[in-house]
Amino acid sequence: MIEPKAELLINYQTIQENVSYLKSLLSPLTSFMAIIKANAYGHSLEKFVIELDALVDGYGVVRLEEAISIRKISSKPVLLMQGLYSEEGFQIAANNNFFLTVHHSSQLELAKKFNSSLSLWLKFNTGMNRLGFDISDQTGLNYFNLEKNCLMSHLACADIPQEQMNQQQFALFNELSRCFDKTKKSILNSAGILHFPEYGFDWVRCGIGMYGGLPNKYLRTAMTLRSKIIAIKTLKRGQRIGYGGRYTATENKTIAVIYCGYADGYPQTAIDGTRVLINSKECSILGRVSMDLLTVDITDRSGIKEGDWAELWSSENSISSISSYNNLISYELMTKVTSRVVKKN
Repeated sequence: MIEPKAELLINYQTIQENVSYLKSLLSPLTSFMAIIKANAYGHSLEKFVIELDALVDGYGVVRLEEAISIRKISSKPVLLMQGLYSEEGFQIAANNNFFLTVHHSSQLELAKKFNSSLSLWLKFNTGMNRLGFDISDQTGLNYFNLEKNCLMSHLACADIPQEQMNQQQFALFNELSRCFDKTKKSILNSAGILHFPEYGFDWVRCGIGMYGGLPNKYLRTAMTLRSKIIAIKTLKRGQRIGYGGRYTATENKTIAVIYCGYADGYPQTAIDGTRVLINSKECSILGRVSMDLLTVDITDRSGIKEGDWAELWSSENSISSISSYNNLISYELMTKVTSRVVKKN
């Protein structure tokens, strides 16, 4: 074994299957926008477009350079979800037939100037309280009530279907829609598709669900983060392990040392008991994750040896379960895998 490295494997067939399932929940009249910002949540933006272009209806990103990269590969709609702020940017968007979000008064003059040559997505705040025009601003924006434009908002609590805010946001959005009767409509994200597919309207904007980052029995994690065991040690009763000696053995333990740590993107905050799969056998982290290494309890797990692969998350060890156990979010785990990890598609 010469210089083992952590590896990130991307399974695009799994993403395709996830997309197909999510689309099956929606009306066939609803268009499916794949959100591939942040390098497709760590899954490779360009490769995603090549593999998924036939299955989706458009793409959503936040950076102009991301949109330009997509346009070199696909002619499908590309939405810049946080908009642009200069005439040069608006002109580039017009030249490339991008969809452009307008959410702030500072963008309005340019939006009016380019209204005839761009599809503009007017974003209203219905409860997220980040970006978006206030509901009271709607009358001054009737200028954009055109069939090629789109009315949009964003759900704050779609992953908690019983949360009252969801219905409050839908009610505000429906009220707003009456003032923009000619435009298309879009409010659902991934969790919204799972829990409220009846609000699919004209476009859904789906991100994390495509990658299997939500807890759902039909959605599978599309990336595998794995690395090899480089040592197996015996931890005697009463001995402690790792920085700070966080874990003290209550009995003799067999410990596998895995060549992966927070410099590879595995969370330093991972707690004891976090699940790791080795040879399809469930094992658990013991002791604090360090920069290059983590330690796993393999006591009573026969057949495990140095050089074996350990899956830190995968389709069989879901990223949503890892994140939930550690009070994290799967988005963060996906996007924080570092450049020193070998990426394989």
